[in-house]
Amino acid sequence: MGQGGKSRRAQAYDGELGAAVARAQAGDEAAFAVAYRIVQPGLLGYLRGLVGEDAEDVASDAWLEIARDLGRFTGDGAGFRGWTATIARHRALDHLRRRRSRPRPAALDAELLELPGPHSTHDQALESLSTERTLALVRELPRDQAEAVLLRVVVGLDGPAAARVLGKRPGAVRTAAHRGLRRLARQLGVAAPAGEGVTDEASRTLGESK
Repeated sequence: MGQGGKSRRAQAYDGELGAAVARAQAGDEAAFAVAYRIVQPGLLGYLRGLVGEDAEDVASDAWLEIARDLGRFTGDGAGFRGWTATIARHRALDHLRRRRSRPRPAALDAELLELPGPHSTHDQALESLSTERTLALVRELPRDQAEAVLLRVVVGLDGPAAARVLGKRPGAVRTAAHRGLRRLARQLGVAAPAGEGVTDEASRTLGESK
């Protein structure tokens, strides 16, 4: 799952996102609204996988922090996507600690996951994640696998960026996503051959299972 696995939506909008962030940092409120529009769907989908029905409240808290600290951010559109995901994750974990509950995959919003026709393996996995059956299976994944899949597929982060959000080594995140997609493929009844390419193959077969 390399850079080519990044979601098509993220690739399409990262240039616009980077420009909007730069203008927002210069005081353009309309540009901040553009950045919000681009980032929010994936961010909300990720949070739904962590805190379920409380995702919108947690997202609101995260955006307050994002707006407050915007001047401290340095980087491009892809970097901003990872930075906001990190903030959102911290707010989600704080929320879960207050609830004295452990993070667990919850229902994702299918509408957020219905993206244009795929060409990369992550887009193919993303299409499959819009089905009710697969959403139920995602909820059953171990937390590390669910988060890896959500960050890579829903938020659109590459491996190193997802690893930074989770505070883990890229190899560990790659393995978790690999296992999560393989488990989803197995549960969906599609073949996922053993070996280094199993994650990409699982994504591909997931996309073909609709």
